[in-house]
Amino acid sequence: MEESRCRVCRSFLDPEDLFCSNCGTENLHGRDADGVGLDDTSSLQTIPSVMSFQCDQCSASMSYDASAQQLRCPFCGSEKLTSRPTARTIRSRSVVPFRVKQRDVEGLIRKWLSEGFWRPGDASTDSVISKVTAVFVPFWVFSAHAEVSWTADSSQVPFGARASWYPLSGTSEESFDEVLVGASGTLTPVEVRDLCPFNLGQGVSPDEMDLNNVVVEEFRTTRRDARMLAQAMLEQRASKIVQSSIPGNVRNLHVNLRAQNLKSIPMLLPVWIMVYHYKEKPYRVLVNGQTGEVSGIAPFSGTKLALVITAVIVVIILLIGLVALGSFLS
Repeated sequence: MEESRCRVCRSFLDPEDLFCSNCGTENLHGRDADGVGLDDTSSLQTIPSVMSFQCDQCSASMSYDASAQQLRCPFCGSEKLTSRPTARTIRSRSVVPFRVKQRDVEGLIRKWLSEGFWRPGDASTDSVISKVTAVFVPFWVFSAHAEVSWTADSSQVPFGARASWYPLSGTSEESFDEVLVGASGTLTPVEVRDLCPFNLGQGVSPDEMDLNNVVVEEFRTTRRDARMLAQAMLEQRASKIVQSSIPGNVRNLHVNLRAQNLKSIPMLLPVWIMVYHYKEKPYRVLVNGQTGEVSGIAPFSGTKLALVITAVIVVIILLIGLVALGSFLS
């Protein structure tokens, strides 16, 4: 695939980029997945009534309604936000609406905090939950057709063979849809992974949504970088497909994937984001706005860990004592 650079800032451009994601300069040769170029301005958007902000603490880039008061970063809870001029940004092709209501979010989070052996017993009751914010988080959604070739060793050997492992190889053609690559500049890859899956079939046109009065995080991962991540995810999916088709146990699995017709569309997915404090320490937690699944970092109980270690030491001492007593009696 031919590489090109922005004529102003020299950032790398993907052939499907209509403008540079770093400085906004138009890519005169860009064509999106449907072959649409800059002559179709519906692929770009600027919203005069919405202001862009960047958090001074976590560097999150977002857009808010310009009339909003007392802005707070949903990713870290900071109120130190710097306004930026409204800039050209990527227009999502589809938006998945929120299904989980705000009134239910705190209950989901406190239930999640009460689960798990290693969490403090008072984590659910003593955590101070700050404002819960609905954020539309950007994702790239890839699809592709791929030729897959592979080699592996199987523990199921033919009758009469002496070896414990039998070499196999094969080729296949696979189609992949809904490969999600996070385009957030703030959420970590682990947070993005734990948010999934989403039912993308429930997505609607951005024209059917009021995106001017909600928090929308801007696309920070370029299509070019997302394409490389998608390639790695396709290989992981292909490996799982191949491994499930090989009889017996599998070792030395090697998969070579050649993706064809790799396409991507930008989407916005619903996430409830909040920062809670436990023992004055902040933690971020996310709720899938479609399914209600909760993910994030929970406080760890050092007291429980100490009790477990103590119990293990006591058991070891008792076992040693029993062995020594048995030796003495014999």
